[in-house]
Amino acid sequence: MRITQGTFSFLPDLTDEEIEAQMRYAVGNGWSLSIEYTDDPHPRNAYWEMWGLPHFDLKADEIETVMREVRACREAFPEAYIKVIAYDAHYGRQTSAMSFIVNRPSVEHGFELERYEDRDRVIRYRMVHLREKIGTVGTGNEPMRGADPNTIGA
Repeated sequence: MRITQGTFSFLPDLTDEEIEAQMRYAVGNGWSLSIEYTDDPHPRNAYWEMWGLPHFDLKADEIETVMREVRACREAFPEAYIKVIAYDAHYGRQTSAMSFIVNRPSVEHGFELERYEDRDRVIRYRMVHLREKIGTVGTGNEPMRGADPNTIGA
């Protein structure tokens, strides 16, 4: 199941040239760029891990700097969801103007809808992430950056 979050999520994956074009568009509008990654793309998980620092006050000819960061993040976490976020800091707006996924795991298990019966025969539903089948982000089930491998599972 293909996760569909952010701008362009229903289209085929963007090439690096298309990603650069979208970054140029964002910078042309005066938006800041940042890169985030996660192994939990649940729609309510708004807090992904930030890769590096946000890029403020970029010029159109500095897009390659952000693309190098995207490539480094892909290399560090090839099995993670990675997205680029364009933040509009203009007064009165101050929000994410655009975000799009630039990397996906080789296998996306997605979510399933689980139906259960609550008290008084009320039928309820919940979304369950099929994460158990995915494992952790990284190669060979290595922990994510910043995790202490000696305390995992303790």
